[in-house]
Amino acid sequence: MAAPPAHDGVRAAVAYGDVARGVALKLKYGGRLGCADTMARAMMRLMPSDADLLIPVPLHRWRTWSRGFNQAALIARSLSRASGTPSDVELLRRVKATPILRGLGPKGRAKAVSGAFALAPDAQAILRGKTIVLIDDVHTSGATANACTRVLKRGGAARVILLCWARVLHDAEAD
Repeated sequence: MAAPPAHDGVRAAVAYGDVARGVALKLKYGGRLGCADTMARAMMRLMPSDADLLIPVPLHRWRTWSRGFNQAALIARSLSRASGTPSDVELLRRVKATPILRGLGPKGRAKAVSGAFALAPDAQAILRGKTIVLIDDVHTSGATANACTRVLKRGGAARVILLCWARVLHDAEAD
């Protein structure tokens, strides 16, 4: 691969399609918070056995404020309860508001999330040598996962594995 991903693998419970899209949209925009538990149950079978910490992809504070929650954080909490692996929703932060990525190509997505993530002040001591499972709802181009992974690895994480509800295959577009 000419440009390998920064992370150490992607695990997705389902391929992105009509059903996966419907569940993700019910959670994200419909406020159906129970969908996070549904997603986590499907994702649980893919949890890495050596996972030390679950970290959700963060939303910018303004998006969290307008939506009322971070869907990845809800999924991570549910996975944490089911697996016994701790989760930390404060360790990785989105410090730059980014546009909605829908409709942007891979290069546009990468540019939009560049510099968008940072670690909490005490993160390095927590991350050092750990296997991190980065939690997200939908994996599209990999731009967000790569940006998060770079920050986590610079902070000392040994491995970062992305675990998501759905993965977009081919040219399907996620909402």
